[in-house]
Amino acid sequence: MSADAITWTDVHEIGYRLFERFPDVDPLTVRFTDLHRWVTELEGFEGDPKASSEKILEAIQMAWLDELD
Repeated sequence: MSADAITWTDVHEIGYRLFERFPDVDPLTVRFTDLHRWVTELEGFEGDPKASSEKILEAIQMAWLDELD
C-alpha cells in the first residue's frame, strides 16, 4: 500500500478528497450508489469495492459535509 493509499476506513481523508474533487456538490444530494463509485474511483483508493456498507458511506458523506463548513 502506498503512502497516499486509502481504504474504506479512511473516511475523513475520503471526505476531504471528495470535497477537493467535487467542490460544488452537496454531499447530501449524492445517491449512495454514486458515492460508492466516486470513492472507488479516487486516486489512491485501494480498498475492496465490496467491503463498503451503508454505515461507511454515511460516515463518508458526513465527513465530506464537514469539509463544506
